[in-house]
Amino acid sequence: MPPLLFYLFALITLGFGFMVVTGRNPVTCALSLAASFVGLAALFLSLDAYFIAVIQILVYAGAVMVLFLFIIMLLDIKTEEGKKLNMPAIVSGVLLAVLLTLQIAAVVGSTELAKKTSQDTPLALAEAATKIGKAAALPTITNDLKSGTLPDAKLIGFTLFDQYGFHLQVIGLLLLVGTIGVVVLSKRERSAP
Repeated sequence: MPPLLFYLFALITLGFGFMVVTGRNPVTCALSLAASFVGLAALFLSLDAYFIAVIQILVYAGAVMVLFLFIIMLLDIKTEEGKKLNMPAIVSGVLLAVLLTLQIAAVVGSTELAKKTSQDTPLALAEAATKIGKAAALPTITNDLKSGTLPDAKLIGFTLFDQYGFHLQVIGLLLLVGTIGVVVLSKRERSAP
């Protein structure tokens, strides 16, 4: 990906992410979050992570955002719009974000991995290869994806449903309970005199 497109998608992701935090209307915040997800998916595409980019669009920008909009539409938006800004919370949040950004830049800039690109970064299978006895040179991520030897979707699918199947079911149950809770709370508030 050309650097200009990287900076454009990074700016889109950060800009819409900022609008999510600072927006006054919940529907605008939710749509800004969807646009931020799309920018993040484009950044994943630039890293040759095609499966993650597609999942980012389908799951997060699709299903999760529909769930958010459904819950937001059940809430009373007018009561949220009339609230005042809390300046101490905003200042402390901005200060915390700046400190976190500086810390991340310091840590990432001091690692050896920051100097490598995806073309010369081997897969993290070196330990597994030495345990098996095949400690030959491992192909890089980009070469594997071009040749089609890295089973991206199959490997992630097996990992998700084999090792984390129970966790996925618990997350689905939590989303269902949260949605039912919002519906019950919104019905109770509307029926109250």
